[in-house]
Order: sequence, then structure tokens, then C-alpha cells
Amino acid sequence: MEEFLRFKKQDLFNYAKTYMEKLGVPTRHAEIVADVLIEADIRGVDSHGIIRIYSYYGNRLEKKYMNPTTPFKIISETETTVLYDGGNGLGHVVSYEAMNKCIEKAKKYNVAMATVKNSNHYGIAAYYSMMALKHDMIGISMTNSQPLVAPTYGRTAVIGTNPISFAAPSYKEYPFVLDMATSVVPIGRIKVYEEKKEKIPLGWGIDDNGNVTDDPTQVKSGGPGALLPLGGTDIMRGYKGYGLAVMVEILCAALSGASFFTQVGFPHEPKVCDVSHFFMAINIEAFRPIIDFKKQLDEMINHLKSSPKAQGHERIYVAGEKEFETAKYNQIHGVPVLKPVVEELISNGKRLGIPFELKPI
Repeated sequence: MEEFLRFKKQDLFNYAKTYMEKLGVPTRHAEIVADVLIEADIRGVDSHGIIRIYSYYGNRLEKKYMNPTTPFKIISETETTVLYDGGNGLGHVVSYEAMNKCIEKAKKYNVAMATVKNSNHYGIAAYYSMMALKHDMIGISMTNSQPLVAPTYGRTAVIGTNPISFAAPSYKEYPFVLDMATSVVPIGRIKVYEEKKEKIPLGWGIDDNGNVTDDPTQVKSGGPGALLPLGGTDIMRGYKGYGLAVMVEILCAALSGASFFTQVGFPHEPKVCDVSHFFMAINIEAFRPIIDFKKQLDEMINHLKSSPKAQGHERIYVAGEKEFETAKYNQIHGVPVLKPVVEELISNGKRLGIPFELKPI
């Protein structure tokens, strides 16, 4: 029995847009948020898709913890850098603006970086790094988050999941798109298992004593335990993920002057979260002809995919390939949404006067 229902992409987009508008978000901003959310679900990253429309964004907007108009502003700017104040608004909106600004500057000066402070969760990191692809540029996107991860040898959540995304254009192959949390998994993945009432794999998180657990309620946001850094426990070299998470924190929080580690607020708290982001665009043509770069990237990808396979495996993937194939399938067959998430959309939509009446495909 399928655990999800499929909907037309445009229908889900329209609902998410209307939902945001109902909560006071300007139309253009609502379109950006909707596009980021639905893109996550289309690419199979359901932990960051419409599942969060109320649990994070709607909840904070309804309680007036977050500014629906996202009054972002530039604090400082040079030819190749810019620092934004996100106005305690929707992270998607200021992030879209910041990445576009990087691309615009990189067209003139070949490389550009942006940092954002006083923001909120911005959705999937890959959305912004991938914005550079259509301009034949390399895109980089990072963000910190509320404390959900324990440092190596720690037992409480101190660091965010702090994702990193890197996107590079190719010629005939799918672009290389890395989008990874610096924790073993993002916290949204724990929520998916909790919604399904399933145990999480051992090694994803710890309980409040620092012991590895398979209970998602022990690891969830605000729970007694914590996620583990990328790699897991120290024996699996989890300190590498721990180090990457701190690197992201430096680029996002220290570079912008934002909150860091346990200073970053949780979405349910009645205060400014002060999430911070980092973006970068690199103009490939500044180094070599773009066609040569793209063809070499194809070569590199094919070299990886044609290398000897492990026993029992017929295929080697590169970063982003599964998501592109999933997106291609979902564009045709409809965007999957978990049934418990649909039920939540119906109940919250009814309460807020934004009825979820979409017909599944």
C-alpha cells in the first residue's frame, strides 16, 4: 500500500503560494517560497518540502515570530561581496536575492560572495547553488541552523545540521550537484521516520546519555538527544563532519556577525532565530572556455560511473544524479506527498481558512 499521494506540481505550487499569501506574504515572495518547497519534493528531498509549510514557516508566521514581508536590506557591499540583513523574514526570499546578486556580480568580476544574517530556514541548499547553473557558473550555498547535532564526544545538541551545496554545469551528463548536511542526516529526515512511526537506522542519532538510539522521538528537534555529525561516532571519524559543520558556522555566522551554535533559535521559540547563510558564484569563463570545462566534467563523471562495481551493484551514481532522475519521474507522474503530511495540510488548512482540496493524481 502506497504511503503517499501524488499531486500535480502546479496544483501544489498554487496551494503553497496561496497559503503563504493568506499569512501575509507578498505574492512574489510567496512564489519563491512555493517554488523552493515544491522543488524539494520533486527532487525527492521530502524532508525539506511541503512537510515544513506549517511546522516551520506557517507556525512562525501565524504566531508573528517571523516577518511575513521579509524586509531584507544590504548592510555592506563591494564589487565582489555583499552582506544582507534578512529582516527576520522567510529565508527563501533573501537567499534568492543574495544568490542572484552573486551571479550578477560574478558576471562582472568573475567571483562573488554573499552572507546573510537575521534570517530563517531557507529550504534545500541546492536550490540556490543550482541557480548558478543556467549562467554557466559554479554555485555554492551553505546555512547554519538551530542546534541539533552533538559535537564528537558530546551528548547534547550544540551545532546545526549546517548543509553544504555545490553545483557545477556539465555538457551531456546531469550537472554535478552536491547537497549534504554536515550531520549524518538532516532533522527533517527524522521527522519523516517519526511520521511513518518507524525506527531510524542506528548511527543517526543519540539519546540524552550520548548512546546511539533508533528512536526518532529521542533525536527529533527539541528532543532530549541529538543528531550525530557526518560519519557518526568517533570510530567512524565523525569528527570530520563536526569540523565541516564548524566551517559552515564560520562562513555563515562569524563572517556576517550572526548568532552561532546554541544562540540560534528554534522555530517554535517566540524569538528571532537569526539563522545565517553563505553564497558564492564562480564564473568558469574566467578560468577557461566553458565548453571545455563542461566536456571535462562529463569525462570525470563517466570515469566514475564506468569504474568497477562492487559485488551486487550494477551502477555508480554521482552527486545529484538520483535527484535529477527522481525529478524527471515526478514531473510526469506527480509530486509525492506522505499521507500523514496530507492529513496535516488538511487540518491546518481548514483551521487557517486555507482548505487543502487538491485531488490526487
